[in-house]
Amino acid sequence: MKYYLIAGERSGDFHAANLMRELRHQDPTAEFRCWGGDMMQAAGGELVHHYQEMAIMGFWEAATSILKFRGYLKECQRDLLAYKPDVVILVDYAGFNMRIAKFAKANGLKVFYYISPKIWAWNQGRVHKVKALVDKMFVILPFEEEFYQRFDYKVDYIGNPTADAVAEHRKSDDFYDRNNLDPLRPIIAVLPGSRKQEIEEMLYEMVAILPPFLDYQFIVAGVDNLDRNYYAHFERNNVRILFDQTYDLLAHATAALVTSGTATLETALFDVPQVVCYRTSAVSYTISKAVIKVPYISLVNLIAGKEVVKELIQSEFNARNLVTELKKVTADEDFIAQQKAGYAEIRAKLGQQKSAEKAAKLMVGYLKK
Repeated sequence: MKYYLIAGERSGDFHAANLMRELRHQDPTAEFRCWGGDMMQAAGGELVHHYQEMAIMGFWEAATSILKFRGYLKECQRDLLAYKPDVVILVDYAGFNMRIAKFAKANGLKVFYYISPKIWAWNQGRVHKVKALVDKMFVILPFEEEFYQRFDYKVDYIGNPTADAVAEHRKSDDFYDRNNLDPLRPIIAVLPGSRKQEIEEMLYEMVAILPPFLDYQFIVAGVDNLDRNYYAHFERNNVRILFDQTYDLLAHATAALVTSGTATLETALFDVPQVVCYRTSAVSYTISKAVIKVPYISLVNLIAGKEVVKELIQSEFNARNLVTELKKVTADEDFIAQQKAGYAEIRAKLGQQKSAEKAAKLMVGYLKK
């Protein structure tokens, strides 16, 4: 069968690539065409556009990029009609993918959604569009199944692919030697995100707090989809950049500063005390504050249903607060123990279910019916 997949950022690329490999196990004849990234391409996908070209962060930024956005939509629609897939598999990235779902449905294409858009966070009325446009929804957060049930929409909860990926990771013994790091100084992992726009908002502030933490080494998780030279001006004596070694970095870290997103959950699953950070443009923040319906922004707190990690958002994300909160997660034993107890509750909720394999089996079964 022919599969057309669309992912709009790095974590979607990762999860879609794992799904593609499992789909090929279930369907040896599988052919893949995709909008995504290097990992989807390595999994056998014919790449139309890289997500890096389409990465837009924030309401205002999306509005000012509307012509570019429309151009990609038109191109994707033409490509879908030419390729004629057996199914379109959408991976999160709601702003683009929901428009594609509408087009695909209108043109008689079957639509699956892998990793639900976060409609439970804002504009929950969009669930009616999902019901009308998406043939099968595969969700990865426990509370999402209950959310959709409230609207009489049956979804498949397949477990969490991030939990599976972390559980499968094996800690390397040569991490310090391989990267020329000091084995006697504990590591503070700095995860500023994977999009240039969010890194520009976050990283300067994150590495501006070195003086109180000179006994630590700050290691920034860089990503290869951005030019390595971009990171060069952040590197200094106590700050190193390591590329595409995020899981190894977290496996060796004492604490972490993390931009809100999938990385907050990854950090929790590695049992690393963390401070969650987020900042966007003033216009985007004002809009999002008006429409977001959930009390937290981090997946850690959303899954736990309570504050497990501190969230420094917008004006609260500043050097003074960063120092205060980072001292707690590096030196306050009671605070660290409380945060790790929250992590244990999250791991118990998520479990390990081989989510990509489960999703692939369900998808192929639905298609064969």
